[in-house]
Amino acid sequence: MNASTDRPHTPVPDIYFDPYFELDAVKILPGEYYVTGRDMILVTVLGSCVCACIRDPLTGISGMCHFMLPEQHRDDSLINRAMCYGNHAMETLINQLIENGAQREQLQAKVFGACNAIASPGGHKMGEHNSQFVVSYLEKERITVLARDLLDVYPRKVYFFTRTGLVRVKKLKKLNNTTILDREADYYNRLMEADMSDDVELFS
Repeated sequence: MNASTDRPHTPVPDIYFDPYFELDAVKILPGEYYVTGRDMILVTVLGSCVCACIRDPLTGISGMCHFMLPEQHRDDSLINRAMCYGNHAMETLINQLIENGAQREQLQAKVFGACNAIASPGGHKMGEHNSQFVVSYLEKERITVLARDLLDVYPRKVYFFTRTGLVRVKKLKKLNNTTILDREADYYNRLMEADMSDDVELFS
């Protein structure tokens, strides 16, 4: 599969060359997803948000989505921000994987994020809601979860290697977490520069 068949969410995430890993990479921001059959890296940074890395190991078709809130309710007027909601983001990612050649019964997932750094305005931990949602959703859809790193109090930087399915996760312990919920999207570009050279967990 070549780059022309990749299915990114609008706006199109930028492809860049990662000199550390010597591979093309794509940064996935909140409300975005990316599906590809190429050998590349899908990168994101998570606070209370969740990302799902889903892959068909036989075809190599892989994708990642990044969502902020578990579900969109019927009375929610933010229709144009539907990809920020887990139920829509997960459904869209799975459909695009299949459309690009993945077999549904072969899909495998790894899920990350949902830190409980701060509480939502309603007093509930948004990370807990996101964590419960993504685990329940994948169980309901009968998609095997090979690895998970959810909750805790630290934001995470996630590197998903599409050729092998390997995921590298670095917990960002030196950041000020007080802005994660209300300004998460605004500082993602700064978080993307976090060093991956140490304290990395591997999810193979």
